[in-house]
Amino acid sequence: MHKYEVIIYWSAEDQLYVAEVPELPGCMAHGPSPTAAVSNAQEAIDLWIATADEDGTPVPEPKGRRLHFA
Repeated sequence: MHKYEVIIYWSAEDQLYVAEVPELPGCMAHGPSPTAAVSNAQEAIDLWIATADEDGTPVPEPKGRRLHFA
């Protein structure tokens, strides 16, 4: 599990929880519950890092902040 900050909020429009990873631009996921959104965000982080590695894009070190629920 990566230690990137994940911000979770409810999207009334989509009727889902959204999990954003602000340290990794464009990295986000969603799910029917906060737990599912976080789990999906971990998969999105893995994919973001793998893509960055393939492209030679630097991967920022996690700042190690906690989960935030908004």
